[in-house]
Amino acid sequence: MSEVELFPGHVSRLGLGVIPRDDLTSMPGLDLLRRMIAGEYPAPPIAGTLAFTLTEADPGRAVFRGLPGERHLNPLGGVHGGWAATLMDSALACAVHTTLKAGEAYTTAEFKVNFLRPITPETGEVVCEGKVVHRGRTLAVSEATLKDAAGKLLAFGTETCSIFPAARLAGR
Repeated sequence: MSEVELFPGHVSRLGLGVIPRDDLTSMPGLDLLRRMIAGEYPAPPIAGTLAFTLTEADPGRAVFRGLPGERHLNPLGGVHGGWAATLMDSALACAVHTTLKAGEAYTTAEFKVNFLRPITPETGEVVCEGKVVHRGRTLAVSEATLKDAAGKLLAFGTETCSIFPAARLAGR
């Protein structure tokens, strides 16, 4: 594995990859995310493709930073809504991930994003903060904001995640 720059100032020393299955099924979610931030795991492949990364994880909270660029443009010249939606989904889901006990897994069941301002490459680095609103036994709900460097709200979203035994994860 070789070092990969996700975007200026954010490097994954271990390149791109996924968390080992044994770790996914045996460690609490917050520990996994903190190990990812510490560089003990490679960055997920989507982070390299879309130029964003997880930068903070606390109980019930996850923060991502990203840099929209030319490669994320739609045909009209704005950053594609899918870029922002993927960033939002990541923060929303990882906020829930921080609440998982060892042996638990999750998947997004539903999410909604409201785009409030256009995003362009000139927007610069953005911050997306996800927070858990409710964590039950089988469902969790989170909310997130996407803001520019000046703190202007670019998007707001909510998500519902289904929580289940990690033993049911699809094999890799």
